[in-house]
Amino acid sequence: MGSLADDLKSGLTVKTVFTIPLFGGIPVKESVVVTWIVVAVLAVLGIWLGHGLSVRNPSKRQLFAELVVTKLDALIGGMLGPNAKEYTTYLETVLLYIGLANIMGIFGFVPPTKDLNTTAALAIMSIILIEAAGIRARKVGGWLHSFAEPVAVVTPINILEIVIRPLSLCMRLFGNVLGSFVIMTLIEHVVPVVLPLVLSLYFDIFDGFIQAYVFVFLTSLFISEACEIPTPTPKKKRLKGKRGKTAADASAENTTATAA
Repeated sequence: MGSLADDLKSGLTVKTVFTIPLFGGIPVKESVVVTWIVVAVLAVLGIWLGHGLSVRNPSKRQLFAELVVTKLDALIGGMLGPNAKEYTTYLETVLLYIGLANIMGIFGFVPPTKDLNTTAALAIMSIILIEAAGIRARKVGGWLHSFAEPVAVVTPINILEIVIRPLSLCMRLFGNVLGSFVIMTLIEHVVPVVLPLVLSLYFDIFDGFIQAYVFVFLTSLFISEACEIPTPTPKKKRLKGKRGKTAADASAENTTATAA
């Protein structure tokens, strides 16, 4: 039991890799170093896949890159809707980053998303983008008015969503990654052979990409909602005629017009 508790405590602790000797020492955590590795891998892949592009004689590498980009554009663009297509590239990058970060455990690294600071940073970036997209699409006046929609009585709830949304995004991603780690640690102590290898494929790969998709899906849903411009309600046309006219008067006028 003591060994299990020690393993859990050790795994949940974000270790400091090195310290930058500035301003009294700036600790660089393990999650930051692994994030640098993820960014470097994505950058190298992007440069390699985007090198030597040709219109007439595309290589297999280029065809694969175009297929991936087309599928991602269709996936993310469909979630964002026609009013927020310009945010597709950013969300594709977030999807690739979280997906790769979640499977880093397969290669012996600690997933950066197991650090609450990483998921909090992603959530803060998302809420800033959501509100900025709303201001850009609806202008400041329309954005402020959106807090009173659909009725003014829900204004406090709509204001609270600015805090609730990033908190939900942060804790959902962090909680799922942390929960997967705890479950795998328990299984390794109970059944140390074969079963951990099989389940790690689920938790590290399948569940990791699912969590990346859920994070991007919710962010795109919030952006689409922020960029949605309400359709103005058409005003009813007033019937022309004299005020106070009775049904008998109208009938008499119709009879006179017919006789004439």
